[in-house]
Amino acid sequence: MIVTTLVLAGLSTTLALDNGLALTPPMGWLTWERFRCITDCEKYPNECISESLIKRTADFMVSEGYLEAGYEYLGIDDCWLEKTRGPDGRLVPDIKRFPNGMKAVADYIHSKGLKFGMYEDYGTKTCAGYPGVLGNEKLDIETFVEWEIDYLKLDGCYVNISQMDDGYPAFGKMLNETGRYILYSCSWPAYMEPDFVHPNYESIAKHCNLWRNWDDIEDSWSSLTKIMDWFGDNQNRFAKYAGPGHWNDPDMLLIGNFGLSLDQARVQMAVWAVLAAPLLISTDLATIRPEFKEILLNKDIIAVNQDPMGKQGLRVWKKTDRGTKARLEIWSRELHDGSFALAFVSQRDDGIPYAASFNFDDMSLTPADYEIYDLYKDEKMRLLKSNEDFEVRINPTGVKFYKFVPMRSNEDVKIAGVTTRPVTADAVVNSVLNKLD
Repeated sequence: MIVTTLVLAGLSTTLALDNGLALTPPMGWLTWERFRCITDCEKYPNECISESLIKRTADFMVSEGYLEAGYEYLGIDDCWLEKTRGPDGRLVPDIKRFPNGMKAVADYIHSKGLKFGMYEDYGTKTCAGYPGVLGNEKLDIETFVEWEIDYLKLDGCYVNISQMDDGYPAFGKMLNETGRYILYSCSWPAYMEPDFVHPNYESIAKHCNLWRNWDDIEDSWSSLTKIMDWFGDNQNRFAKYAGPGHWNDPDMLLIGNFGLSLDQARVQMAVWAVLAAPLLISTDLATIRPEFKEILLNKDIIAVNQDPMGKQGLRVWKKTDRGTKARLEIWSRELHDGSFALAFVSQRDDGIPYAASFNFDDMSLTPADYEIYDLYKDEKMRLLKSNEDFEVRINPTGVKFYKFVPMRSNEDVKIAGVTTRPVTADAVVNSVLNKLD
């Protein structure tokens, strides 16, 4: 596994940010989606953005198995600052909420075996109105290095998008030249795409470890499906730029909060695994319900997300029912061992399970015999023969997520007298994009 990862990393150096980080999609926890910009610690002592919240979360990430599962980054998003810089021009953490300063927070996080993530903004202000880095880039990077951060999310409020194509790479270069290994998360394209300005994804992949592509996710099924639809509709423009060291980011996991049912939470985890998306939890680990925790810690689905080949999956099939207007779709990702992860997603919301059958062309698979494993463990392993259709029954606004493993006897498959091998990732990509054109 290690050798494979290193080889793949070497093959991707023409695109990847040269810091050796994020060879698989980053995993961790961020404050924003669940805790937003809660700063009143007297009124909300367990929810305000504070040293106490971060330390408590660090403890839970270790004791509840999140770190062991791969969630290694613990990140503070917006609203950690004082409203003005200090007399020396440096960024100042809120004195009341972070009384011991950020270096002490970093030391605590590191003592737990975790890595420390921070938020800033490339503009003059952060999105919540706190000091941004523009005009103070060198000083702020020096400050981050002194605090020993391991991850920086750089947002894009209060700056003209015309400055981003040069500004984000320049900032990343300065970050890299410090000699400290700091994962670089860019919000670069997220401010261009909504204005119908097509970002230069080749440049973005060269200069960032991950990048937010589009809208902020909100805690609802409608927001989740809106982002899924956008990624599926636009995948031909950016999917090819994902790989070891550089990843498309559809935003944080909603799992464990208020807006998703259990089935809907399973949808996000499955589709994010297929997309090779960063898995960034944003929920209260002190109060998360066991069934949602089980989704986040599902080892088989995490393994799909962390597959060392790093090939982003695609939406390979979709259909809207004329009568119910319900959407059914298939998301597929090829894995390093020649198997495929397939998510069958129903956006049907009328309370009726969706029963359907699919042929190999629908699933963008070469006909062969497969062993099929349910990654949510609702079904026993079953076999699919090369001359059969695949039947599936999906809960409303739910998913069935499987790993299709070609049987060894079908390593070479004879179809109409021609010997072939299971379809490659490139073949899948080209086939899907040709269908969509």
